[in-house]
Amino acid sequence: MSLAGSVSRDGFLDNQLVVDQPLSGAHRAGLDAVLLAAALPKGTTGHVVDLGAGVGVAGLAVARRLPETTVTLVEIDPDLAHLAEGNAALNAGMADRVRVVVADVLASAAERRAAGLVDDMADHLVMNPPFHLADRGRASPAPSRARAHALAADDMDGWVRTAAAVLKPSGTLAVIFRADELQRLLTAIGNRFGSLTLLPVHAHEGEPAHRLILRGRPQGRAPLRILPGLVLHAPDGSFRPDADAVLRGADLPVVWW
Repeated sequence: MSLAGSVSRDGFLDNQLVVDQPLSGAHRAGLDAVLLAAALPKGTTGHVVDLGAGVGVAGLAVARRLPETTVTLVEIDPDLAHLAEGNAALNAGMADRVRVVVADVLASAAERRAAGLVDDMADHLVMNPPFHLADRGRASPAPSRARAHALAADDMDGWVRTAAAVLKPSGTLAVIFRADELQRLLTAIGNRFGSLTLLPVHAHEGEPAHRLILRGRPQGRAPLRILPGLVLHAPDGSFRPDADAVLRGADLPVVWW
């Protein structure tokens, strides 16, 4: 299915980043992608892999915020991957630092490597697994689209397994996921990553967290830390100053380790 003619051009990071993305649907990127990119602090260097990149907003935001990085965007949906390639070309200074790989995160190791997603290639890895859970609703009948937009009960283990293979032993992992599925995420992580640090994200003060950002290291040994939550909105609905700064390109206001 082609997405030609059904896209909007949207600005991120105070319009420092411009992307084309579908006008509607589960694959539209927004605040979550910017928060994920902001989990890598200023001064980060090296090769960053973005698993489940969609049209590339998180990975491209990394490239815009962190000029000493190169980025690989990994997406299973060819239409979204095509938009991601166009978005890299659309933004000055991106084309020579960003590449797109069409690959299934859940494929066998041999298939993954053949697609260009090889072991120990990443200094840092960010990932945004599908938030729609296949065991809580109806998935697309097309297998590739189902995997792109819905997470089956045991898929998270595959995402984490691929992340552990692609990351260098000295690398770092950053994940954004739904807060009500923390158990699913931690079960998949198991002992593959340590020094886990969790940042709860709240839409409004006094409300339960709706998102979690987790960072970890393949060889981390420090105990789990849960940081004070990030509250996005003031009572009047506007973004709070620290959240607004992140939307404009600042780091998340936390100390991870």
